[in-house]
Amino acid sequence: MDRILAELDFAKGDGLVTALAVDDDTGEVLMVAHMNEASLRKTLESGQAVYWSRSRGRLWHKGEESGHVQNVRSVQIDCDGDVVLLRVEQIGGAACHTGRRSCFFRKLSGEGLEDVGVQVFDPEQVYKR
Repeated sequence: MDRILAELDFAKGDGLVTALAVDDDTGEVLMVAHMNEASLRKTLESGQAVYWSRSRGRLWHKGEESGHVQNVRSVQIDCDGDVVLLRVEQIGGAACHTGRRSCFFRKLSGEGLEDVGVQVFDPEQVYKR
């Protein structure tokens, strides 16, 4: 664990690195988030994705509210040491808080942005705040 942490340059991003979550079976990009050293440690220890939420100002275990966790199958880092690639098994079918499979559900088309996402759940039913 310490070897991968030593290879990352958290200082470049004010203590954060970019984290890219990709479906291990399909290669589909599910989401982009951020990790600090503590979230990466928890990810490596637990085997499930834990990110740093900039909006919440705290560690965020992916799926803590929805149950749609990400089981991490492998971890890679880029050549500059400022991006972590997580190859994951997306439990529950949805990675996006909008209830869609991927956060990248808007595609640029001739008329602007087109919603091409697969709706997996209704966020109003899952996030009862």
